[in-house]
Amino acid sequence: MITPQLVIIPEKPTCSAIQELIRELDNYLATLYPPESRHGLDISALLHKSVTVFLARLDNEPVGCGAVKFFPQGYAEVKRMYIKPAFRGQGIGKKILNQIELYVKEANIYTVRIETGIYQHEAIRLYEKVGFYRITPFGEYKPDPLSLFLEKKLA
Repeated sequence: MITPQLVIIPEKPTCSAIQELIRELDNYLATLYPPESRHGLDISALLHKSVTVFLARLDNEPVGCGAVKFFPQGYAEVKRMYIKPAFRGQGIGKKILNQIELYVKEANIYTVRIETGIYQHEAIRLYEKVGFYRITPFGEYKPDPLSLFLEKKLA
């Protein structure tokens, strides 16, 4: 039996696979939250030099993505985490987060933050399982009853 091959690499936000995943994520989030509670970066924002986008392919099929944005205040924020529903529960999200954390540490940043919605239970469980803990709003975020704010200190 051949083991499925998962590859996670930086990818341009303009590539069709990333754009498809972002569209799926946006459609999903639109069913859960009003526009003012959705804080995803659009493709033009993902193109900024402070942002790196990662694409996960399983046997060359795009199955998930995640991005990281660096801030001059000395932290990085995980953005645009998404795993296609058919591939959830296989550890892909955790592997994307691991890749992002390695990338952040290589940049000598040791604080990673996330804003996520309260209805994304699978994502919240994943973040807390890998060591994120809840904090108050950070950066330009305002308190929002539909948002959770999380942080992880990297060693």
